[in-house]
Amino acid sequence: MNPLYEMMAKKSQPNIIQQFNQFRQNFRGNPQQQVQNLLNSGKITQQQYDEAVKKANQLKSLLNL
Repeated sequence: MNPLYEMMAKKSQPNIIQQFNQFRQNFRGNPQQQVQNLLNSGKITQQQYDEAVKKANQLKSLLNL
């Protein structure tokens, strides 16, 4: 593996985790309802909604929820 790639991957990973933890701490409400509201308001398309649901289901199965 490229040493530069390894260094960048290691450096960015904690940042992603920190960003997720910050997002999780600041998020309020029902995530499913929030995404549904975005669809209803026209801020996202049906295709974007379906992709978000697909990714959420993948994450749920990964985390055994």
